[in-house]
Amino acid sequence: MDLFDLVESTLQECLPKDGERPLALCEAMRYAVESGGKRIRPLLCLHSAIAVGGNADDAKYPAAAIEILHNYTLVHDDLPAMDNDVERRGRPTVWKKFGEANAILVGDALLSLAFRVAVKAPRNAAAIVETLGNAGVGVVAGQAEELAWNGGTHDGTEAPDDFIYSHKTADLFVAAAKMGALAGGGCEADVEKIGKYALNLGLAFQYEDDLIDGDGLFSGEEASRRVAVHTEAALAALAGLPGDVAFLKSLASRLAVRTI
Repeated sequence: MDLFDLVESTLQECLPKDGERPLALCEAMRYAVESGGKRIRPLLCLHSAIAVGGNADDAKYPAAAIEILHNYTLVHDDLPAMDNDVERRGRPTVWKKFGEANAILVGDALLSLAFRVAVKAPRNAAAIVETLGNAGVGVVAGQAEELAWNGGTHDGTEAPDDFIYSHKTADLFVAAAKMGALAGGGCEADVEKIGKYALNLGLAFQYEDDLIDGDGLFSGEEASRRVAVHTEAALAALAGLPGDVAFLKSLASRLAVRTI
């Protein structure tokens, strides 16, 4: 089975079924996760299992879990109290279609579901759940820091991108990769290599986003430089892994030059 199809079939297995109660909540949960997207994080998870010499099928539940958690963050980010977005991926956002209260509940339910799915991993389930939990807390911390900076209430001295980008963006990449490596039976050293790769991948991804959106903290020249530096570091981290890393190399190169 194609790995994208494996992601989709596992998500379908784990999400509420049509007609399940409460109807509005279950419909909105499916709407949130089935709204498209490139499935970068779950594919990263599956290919990380392969990169450490494991089997992608062993990482299918961690892969679904990270995608479910990612979509919870999008549902809550879109709320009027946060980014107040009314459209995502060419469709109304969850709060716009189902109402704010339902959107909050959808996010809550997806977050909980992610852990219920992650624990089904065939090996290292406790470490996988801990990794997912660390990412969940990290993403919220990054969002809180961004709100503080944008609102002018932050009193810290650290450059905001260091904390915000590492947590709000890169944490989910790191979790996806490490969860896959753990599910694939990777040794501690290889899990750490995969994590270093994913951290730099996530940072390069965010700096490329800044270039695309034109609203980053740095000039275009500086953002481009950072994309190149982190992409190079991501690729270097893959050296010595026992499995096939072709997809991970291609992913790093593609994300660094994307236009959307």
